[in-house]
Amino acid sequence: MQNKYNPIIFACLIAVGIFIGQKISNKDQVRINDKINSIIQLINSHYVDTLNNNFEEEIINSIIKDLDPHTSYISKKSYKSVEESMQGGFSGIGIEFNIINDTIVVVSPINGGPSQKLGVQSGDRIVMVDSTNVSSIGIENNGVIKKLRGKKGTTVSVLIKRRGLSELIKFNITRNTIPLNSVDVAMMLNSDVGLIKINRFSAKTTNEFNKAAYKLLESGMKKLIIDLRDNPGGYLSAAVNICDNILQEGELIVFTKGRMREKSEIFSNSTTELEKTEIIILINEGSASASEIIAGAIQDNDRGLIIGRRSFGKGLVQEEIKLNDGSAIRLTTQRYYTPSGRSIQKEYGNSNEEYFLEQYIREDTLYLDSVKYQTKKGRLVYGGGGITPDIRIERDTNLNFLLINQLIIKGWIRDFSMQYSDKNRNNLFKTEDSEEYLIRMEEIIYNRFTNFVNKKDKDLLKDAEVNEEDYIKRLIISNIARNIWGNEDYYKIKIKDDQFITKALSNLN
Repeated sequence: MQNKYNPIIFACLIAVGIFIGQKISNKDQVRINDKINSIIQLINSHYVDTLNNNFEEEIINSIIKDLDPHTSYISKKSYKSVEESMQGGFSGIGIEFNIINDTIVVVSPINGGPSQKLGVQSGDRIVMVDSTNVSSIGIENNGVIKKLRGKKGTTVSVLIKRRGLSELIKFNITRNTIPLNSVDVAMMLNSDVGLIKINRFSAKTTNEFNKAAYKLLESGMKKLIIDLRDNPGGYLSAAVNICDNILQEGELIVFTKGRMREKSEIFSNSTTELEKTEIIILINEGSASASEIIAGAIQDNDRGLIIGRRSFGKGLVQEEIKLNDGSAIRLTTQRYYTPSGRSIQKEYGNSNEEYFLEQYIREDTLYLDSVKYQTKKGRLVYGGGGITPDIRIERDTNLNFLLINQLIIKGWIRDFSMQYSDKNRNNLFKTEDSEEYLIRMEEIIYNRFTNFVNKKDKDLLKDAEVNEEDYIKRLIISNIARNIWGNEDYYKIKIKDDQFITKALSNLN
């Protein structure tokens, strides 16, 4: 922000501060409104320079960033996509896509969506949308979304190039509500152990979880692993509902309190079949907020084991305040506490950057500080922010994640996996040992991948160690499995060398 805007900044900081204050107390509402209006009128009528169109948003963000790392401002432009993500759906044609070699490639049609029902397939290339060429024009993700999403009931025409066919295929697709699933996979790992992986907590998570859990119960599940790794959280109600299904009636799930909010306790009040199921929760440094509420409730009530690494440490409650122009402020008003009284929130650090990077550079110790708490049965647990697992999985310090992350960020694992899937789709039929077949083929597939990468950067893979190569191989073949057969097959391959899953199974058995 240039110095010429300082008077505006100070004036609007006062205005924003007053606005937040009036949400908490209405004592001087008339006087405050008069002051805000006066400041805005003075600036609009007398300020020396033309005002930047974004200056109000920049000013709001400048005050919010000094409150805490999670109080945030959502612009009108961003609000719709944020709301869609949390509500668990949007209106569109129902495909997952990537842009490969400047072409929109269908990774997979979303199950039950309009594209799948019409016969759009994984590997199809979208070359025209409503008579407009979209191939080899430098289109980006936002451009694709803008063209394919739209009002429910409207129709979009797409021309598709499909491998093996010389002529383009035309689809007239009627847009419909597309689910954003929060349960990635629900499957049996053996005769009595089920796995449910949740990627976030949205408005639809409770229904998705219940449907998945009871499907597994019908398949003979007696023990359940809930995978919350890298789940950033979301709606508190979804986390509470899952705990309600697992905990005994009357057990404390979580409580909140804040400077201007009274203590509020949430208890389990249901009786379900899941209460008889053995439970293990998987967490890591990317598990935050609602994920930590579940882990804390299960741990403090001695309901099951927590396996993994210390969670992120996000224990602040945001209340969303909608503004008149369609934007919103998410203001932190309370803190989350586990049943034993532990605050989930970690220290803020010296800056937001330091706060969010802490999970990558932390030296994870078992006992974070000297503050001790007791579970329901008297077991010791420790405070200090986040949830410390009962059984820790150490980081693999021998893996060169810099190399692996470069391959992921450049999109080369994704692109190669998509190309291989596309070329071999007709040869890879789904059988009982499909995943095992891919694993047997992984050496050949990896050699093709190295050729693919070497054409782009001949030095990138030359220093890869055996363990890095093994990690990359498993990433590639699991992605190929997802492209051709779906999420369950992706996870069947991915978890074969998963230390978290292996440790969970050994403790359940």
